[in-house]
Amino acid sequence: MREAKAGLWTLVLAAVLTQTGLNLFRPVTSYKLLDLGADPVLIGFVTAAYALLPLVIALPLGRLADRTLRLRHIMALGALLLAAGGALMAGTASVALVFIGSVLLGLGHLLFTIAGQTSIARFVPPEHLDRGFGYFTAAFSVGQLIGPLLAGAVLGGHAHAEQIALALWMGAGSAALAVVLLAAAAAVRSRRARGGGGAEAPGAVNGGEAAEAETDPEADAASAETAASPGRPSARAVLRVPGVRSQIFASLALLVMIDLLTAYLPLVGEHAGVAPATIGLLLAARSLASIASRVLLEPLARRFSRNTLVTASALGAGVALALPPLLMDHLWAAAVLMLLGGFFLGLGQPLSMSLVTQAVPASWRGTALATRLMGNRLGQVAFPAGAGLLAAPLGAAGPIWFSCAMLVGSGVELLARAARRR
Repeated sequence: MREAKAGLWTLVLAAVLTQTGLNLFRPVTSYKLLDLGADPVLIGFVTAAYALLPLVIALPLGRLADRTLRLRHIMALGALLLAAGGALMAGTASVALVFIGSVLLGLGHLLFTIAGQTSIARFVPPEHLDRGFGYFTAAFSVGQLIGPLLAGAVLGGHAHAEQIALALWMGAGSAALAVVLLAAAAAVRSRRARGGGGAEAPGAVNGGEAAEAETDPEADAASAETAASPGRPSARAVLRVPGVRSQIFASLALLVMIDLLTAYLPLVGEHAGVAPATIGLLLAARSLASIASRVLLEPLARRFSRNTLVTASALGAGVALALPPLLMDHLWAAAVLMLLGGFFLGLGQPLSMSLVTQAVPASWRGTALATRLMGNRLGQVAFPAGAGLLAAPLGAAGPIWFSCAMLVGSGVELLARAARRR
């Protein structure tokens, strides 16, 4: 049991390190592109590049995760690609190479996320799914808190080329530490196994690798589930399951909100004369509130239904986060709204994972989570590129308002679906 808990915290800490790097890269990339002379439309396309390759490979990767018992290797590769993408952007003065670096970031994030989510979905009991996904996504929120704070501290009041490069190198170092952590944990488990320490703890609680021993009951259970599968999982089959499409759209809208807020709030601040350090604090306030909501997720799910909480997440975040771009002259009010919006924003992602996971057969879980992520990436490709076009008539805040409208639309659709069920 002690080893299982240690493995779970290894997974959580690796998530904190990778997401710290990722969420340091995302706002700093906007400043990097501004320094290279890019306009808001081009920034929108580079933001979309982050999701371009993952959109194509998400489903095959989900099927691979359903079949493999060695998920930690996929997570380590994802962390390595995050480090490589950040290093590429730090060392280049080319917009094209920044675009390629953004693609590497998206691919690395996808690999790490699918492997981690599949570990939790496969091995955490159904009654504890909200807690498992809550802790995993809370680790992501911790990274979303630390990353912008570090970026703001390094950039200070003005984003010069030297500070931008330093911030990107710091993000690459954080992701590289996750690779070292996962490798070290694997080495420790291998030594224990060779020393006769017994079977390894499976799945999410040992960093993503199930024991290979033939007597491993978890591995046998996973094999039995696969053998009893109702059919080969596919995105079409997953999307036909009642309620899945609504949850995937809600997840897409929530994630696009985070992406566009991270990419375009620095531009709003730049136009309003707000220092990058202050913008970093506002983004960190959003992340801090998301951490709080995810830590409180299990007691909230006992009091309210999951569907009710996802609906509240979409509507609450959509309304609250539409206002901060209008309040750059009243930063205290903007900070309060970022906290409120962040709390609602944090609820939807882990709950949508639980709802999608429980809606499909057990042996489809990796594919279902990959389909959900594929929907997220489709939104991250299409909507930032389209939202960037809104920056011309509506200003830098246009993409943020567009994302808020998507969230409100998702919340209204969930309300209508609940009414039809009643």
